[in-house]
Amino acid sequence: MPEFKVAIKMQALPGVKLPARATHGSAGYDLCSACETVIPAGKFAMVSTGISISMPEGLEAQVRPRSGLAARHGVTVLNSPGTIDSDYRGEICVIMINHGPDDFKIEPGMRIAQLVFSKVINVSFDEREDLDNSERGAGGFGSTGTK
Repeated sequence: MPEFKVAIKMQALPGVKLPARATHGSAGYDLCSACETVIPAGKFAMVSTGISISMPEGLEAQVRPRSGLAARHGVTVLNSPGTIDSDYRGEICVIMINHGPDDFKIEPGMRIAQLVFSKVINVSFDEREDLDNSERGAGGFGSTGTK
């Protein structure tokens, strides 16, 4: 299957590690820290990446956690996924939280999150008195059971 490619314009601070995929099949581009910081156990921090992007309308970028940081240290992205809209031009920062028992040190160049690009579907809302029926109906969280 041919790859779908889109050009993303980027600005980066000098010496910052640029987003890159770890393997050919990786969906996400690793985001690296541009600074040194410590996130105390049970606390959160906004971590600079030193990059800004410009992407075409119709795309969004999602900032997602790295599973290795979560599995080994309990460190993850707080507002996961964080959405970067196509018209945002500021620096990409990652809001990270340390659920682990120990303080977590982030060093410049450390892979802290990943950036995944997705298509955006624009919809229109058609306000109605009634909605179509479904088997589930208005059942809320857990209403479909566990098995």
